[in-house]
Amino acid sequence: MTLFSDIFSVRRRASILCLSVVMATAVAMTACSEAPQLPPSGSQTEGAPTAEAPAPAPEPETADAAEPDGAVTEEEAAPSKPRKKSAASEDGSAPASGAEPDVAGSTVDATPAPPPPPPAAVRPFPGDSDASGSSASSEPGAPSGGGSGGSSDSDSNEGILSRGLGGRIGEAAKPAEDQPKAFDLVPVFYGTDRVVEPNAERLQYGTERGHKLELGRAMVSVPTAHKVPNIERPWVVEIPYFKYKIYEEKEDPAKHFTMQEIAALTKEQLLTYVKQRLATSTQFKDHAFVFVHGFNTSFDAAIYRTAQIAYDLKFDGAPFVYSWPSGGKVASYTYDRGSAEQAEPYLAEFLAMVVKESGAKNISLIAHSMGNEVLLRVLERMRPVVPEGVVISQVILAAPDVDRDKFSNIARQITDFAKGVTLYAASNDRALSYSARFWGGVPRAGDVPASGPLIVSGVDTIDVTSVSTDSLGLNHSGYAENKVLLEDVGALLLGGVRPPDKRLPTLLKIETPSGPFWRYPKATP
Repeated sequence: MTLFSDIFSVRRRASILCLSVVMATAVAMTACSEAPQLPPSGSQTEGAPTAEAPAPAPEPETADAAEPDGAVTEEEAAPSKPRKKSAASEDGSAPASGAEPDVAGSTVDATPAPPPPPPAAVRPFPGDSDASGSSASSEPGAPSGGGSGGSSDSDSNEGILSRGLGGRIGEAAKPAEDQPKAFDLVPVFYGTDRVVEPNAERLQYGTERGHKLELGRAMVSVPTAHKVPNIERPWVVEIPYFKYKIYEEKEDPAKHFTMQEIAALTKEQLLTYVKQRLATSTQFKDHAFVFVHGFNTSFDAAIYRTAQIAYDLKFDGAPFVYSWPSGGKVASYTYDRGSAEQAEPYLAEFLAMVVKESGAKNISLIAHSMGNEVLLRVLERMRPVVPEGVVISQVILAAPDVDRDKFSNIARQITDFAKGVTLYAASNDRALSYSARFWGGVPRAGDVPASGPLIVSGVDTIDVTSVSTDSLGLNHSGYAENKVLLEDVGALLLGGVRPPDKRLPTLLKIETPSGPFWRYPKATP
């Protein structure tokens, strides 16, 4: 019995000892969990609220906070004050960041060296990206706020940077040295009379006619590996003419043009963003261009082409595009022609907004193929309403799919109010080849038959057969391998130097009884 009593006594003492250890450990863990915690390395410091939680009420003495470049803090504006040590205050407030707590919740006076400050706190614009090329918007298809300014507060667009174009709005965080950006962002301001198609992932415009003008802005990513003047898009296997996709490569912003954001906007919202961009323009100061696409072009294709033109020209003004409801198929030529004609009042409304309300002082118009049909109709009646102080700088008509006589009559009128009108004609434009069949083989205004291109007084006609016009079109079976035409467009927009051989000495001047025209020489092998 004595042996069992001794064993029981030893076990009892051991149990009591173990229980004491467990209770002490639990108390210590509870104290640790209730003690103030250090912020994770690289997190935003006190005074720079994050996007996930509302900012705490500022105190007179705060720890150092990251501020956007150029921002002036209250500490900088007011006389300097002594700083309190990083410890818990007597009223129980949490210690400043950088004070290391012990297990009981008190802080240690000797603080270690703080970690490097995070990048400048920037309020991202929906669809903008960080330095690594990732989107900062959680809802890329959502509209960019409400109200006349396009956002719920007056500075909601701080931080957007139109990388690669030389123009920016506000300031953005500088990319980390070890994270090279994979793509740049290009804003494109659009107008369209297409119908919105159901799409749970994003705002999608289809091929049907909407019979009303819609406005918006798209943010397009351009890969830093982009090659001028291509539009890098995912590889697709499809049935020719009908665009039925059998296989499509997955989009990758590091390799492809992609739609990072697209949002429908009110006119007031759109104009706010446009004016902000124009205010920061330098090389193309207060300049806007409007691109009107041609036959066989989807909405997305028109957006990508406009972004590519702006990016390759380093255009830091405001790039606009008007996308009329093309069927986006070679087989839809008849439908496209009707769609272009019925879009006239909506394009007129869009151009009137750009000319009268955008704040741009120089406006250039670029049309390709069938887009010339609707643009020329609008220009014919728009002539008297250009306000004082606004200049229609350049009208560039590339391979116009327009009746020759109609083109001649309208072109003579627009030469009076535009600083320059240029006709790019080609004998190998694919869209014009379909048009020629439709019209019984009769050459169009943008064609170059054996007798030569169309020549109109006051219009600079350039035969670009040797370089093609595919750099202004899409879905014409390929991309331009020669960027000289795009460079000439840039030279026209930037300086408007005329005649053509004065800005491009390599052009050949050809004299004819109707007047001169110019021709790109054939490339030497």
